[in-house]
Amino acid sequence: MTGIIVVGVDGSGTALKAAETARDLAVSLGATLHVVSAFDSDRTEVFGSGSDKWIVSDAGNAEKVARSVADSLRTSSLNVTYAAARGKPAEALVAEATRSGAQLIVVGNRRMQGLGRVLGSVANSVAHSAPCDVYIAKTDAAD
Repeated sequence: MTGIIVVGVDGSGTALKAAETARDLAVSLGATLHVVSAFDSDRTEVFGSGSDKWIVSDAGNAEKVARSVADSLRTSSLNVTYAAARGKPAEALVAEATRSGAQLIVVGNRRMQGLGRVLGSVANSVAHSAPCDVYIAKTDAAD
């Protein structure tokens, strides 16, 4: 399979485990790995001193998370891209998979037990609305 594998990250250890699983799948299948971090609001703050100004936004923070994870997963044999996507995590992943024509979305199984299973989880929401196959990586077990 060539094509695109999308994985969502949020800076957590469990998301990193899912991203590592997605990397391994992408390498073995000859696919491109697309790392996505979601942001749900448009909060933006401008800091400045004199003529120097810095803009800090939720979109910028999400992109920084995605870039950091993408950089940590990149190898010479793997094409890795990244993006920040607007929306709640499940919605953002599905939209990004649709936009990019992904063949697979990889998510972790966090919140798929107990109360989280009743209230919903990113994995559950993605599985019900994905435009492609979904791989749910076991991320809650200790190594």
